[in-house]
Amino acid sequence: MTIAQGFEQPLTPAARGAGMGGGVVPGVFAGAESMRPTLLGERWAVVAGHPLVSQVAAEILGRGGNAVDAGVAAGLASNVVQADMANFGGIAPVLVRTAGSATAHSVAGVGRWGRAATLDAMLARHGGKLPLGGAPSIVPGAPSGWITTLREFGTLSFAEAAAPAIELAEEGFPLDVRTAHSLTVMGRGFSQWESSRAVYWPEGRAPRPGERLTQPELGALLRSLADAETAAIGAGAGRDGGLRAAHDAFYRGEPARRIAEFVTAAGGFLDVGDLASFTAEVGEAPAVRFGDRTVHVTPAWSQGLIVAQALGVLGGHDLAAAGHNSETYLHLVTEALKLAFAERERHYGDPAHTAADPADLLAPARLDALRARIGHRALPDLPAPDDGRPRIGSTTAIVVMDADGNAFASSPSDTADGAPLIPGLGILCSPRGVQSRLVAGHPNVIAPGKRPCVTPAAMITLTDRPGGGEPAVGALACPGGDVIVQAMLQAFLNDAVFGMTAQQAVEAPRVFGSSFPGGFHPHPSGGGLLLVEDRIPAAVRDALAARGHLVRPWPAYEFDAGSVQTVGDLVPPSLDGRRVLAAGADPRRSAYAAAR
Repeated sequence: MTIAQGFEQPLTPAARGAGMGGGVVPGVFAGAESMRPTLLGERWAVVAGHPLVSQVAAEILGRGGNAVDAGVAAGLASNVVQADMANFGGIAPVLVRTAGSATAHSVAGVGRWGRAATLDAMLARHGGKLPLGGAPSIVPGAPSGWITTLREFGTLSFAEAAAPAIELAEEGFPLDVRTAHSLTVMGRGFSQWESSRAVYWPEGRAPRPGERLTQPELGALLRSLADAETAAIGAGAGRDGGLRAAHDAFYRGEPARRIAEFVTAAGGFLDVGDLASFTAEVGEAPAVRFGDRTVHVTPAWSQGLIVAQALGVLGGHDLAAAGHNSETYLHLVTEALKLAFAERERHYGDPAHTAADPADLLAPARLDALRARIGHRALPDLPAPDDGRPRIGSTTAIVVMDADGNAFASSPSDTADGAPLIPGLGILCSPRGVQSRLVAGHPNVIAPGKRPCVTPAAMITLTDRPGGGEPAVGALACPGGDVIVQAMLQAFLNDAVFGMTAQQAVEAPRVFGSSFPGGFHPHPSGGGLLLVEDRIPAAVRDALAARGHLVRPWPAYEFDAGSVQTVGDLVPPSLDGRRVLAAGADPRRSAYAAAR
């Protein structure tokens, strides 16, 4: 019986007689199926990592923007409101499905290493380390990611999309409890940098809830890009030319010069030419079939393929028969993910620099061979450089969908403790080089002009409908470092296999396996740990341990278990074209849904 079917029980005689004045009759109405309601909308639905960011997307949609316009505006706002988790100088991997399309496209809003960043040069300058401040700096990918996504799939100008972010940066906003706490925790890292401390701890101490965070330099930077666009349009460049002018104002203008000088002075490897030549490429997203669904993921410059390969492995098992979060089910999920992470170590890296083809990695024969390795006992751990605990990392996420079927999913990132703010710009320079390897021959080894394989990823799903017609569309994204792909996979299965509502799917307890090198330098081993939220019964945890998993409990709704955000068709479009959208916001963090 599905959870939804549980609401269809016949009424007792007492309940049938209970009306106005009929008294209290326990059991007439079912209890809450989730902590928060699944929000439904016909025009649009959005989930972002903070209520203010969701509100920005809602305002754009309410004014007639499409899902991509709203997603980019929300992404820019997240760079202001969630500056602790996602920076405008950081990264912005994006997936987009346009209305009526049978596929999805990726936008590589992830920067590249500078042309001087060879493995030998890095080892000579810094040894086997990547000290924060300059060494791991790559070209900021988020500005190009946002602008390119808007140009290719949106309708607004950059000035229109950036207006809410500019206002929030210049006028500020009151800090909620969670964001104030995050800036306190992050301050253990960024307090070493005066430029960051002056913005995020303006009173010389950790901020308190209700105090305002203003970021005038960030606001001025965003405004300068909007002004460059406006000037270009005024000179007859049109929308496309205006957006390219905004892009050039960042990557070929004064910001590029300041970034290059700052990073070089801090021991990094960037020059103005590295920024001038950068653009976020657009390409068709890799996909795998799972039942009646086509699941699109971000390419191998991210860990999105882990979800696809794990789904390909799990597709050969009867997961429904195993039972949700049973011993057998969690063992299969953990082992499939372990095999996919092993594939990451062998093959994942910037597609322009590695020989592995996603089509080969997702080929049925390869997935069958991986599946055959799963037995009753847990597979051994992968080799790793040391025995330290993995850094789980963090980021934020945004998913949006509109009535036409446009879908947007992104996990923008780069946290405030990863690099110092650059004076005069109010942004950091993406330190995502910490996800590259300093090991010759590794597919993700540092190399000139190469993107690191980053943890942030996203998913867009298209589900076949009996008789054909417009598929049901869904979008998922999540923060949390190496947790991201694991949490998204489990939330997806909660819906696709077990028929949960959007909100139930993101709230359900989950696990995190760490039998692989961590995604962040120095890529420590997780020691084979399987972290299990303690809402999963002790008997299940004990049974997993008996299979050879090194089980440790996690608190219920653990922050580090990620924050899956999902939107999608509850009812796909009928003959009159109307659809019903559902949104689920994970309560483990500050994610918030809105729908209309």
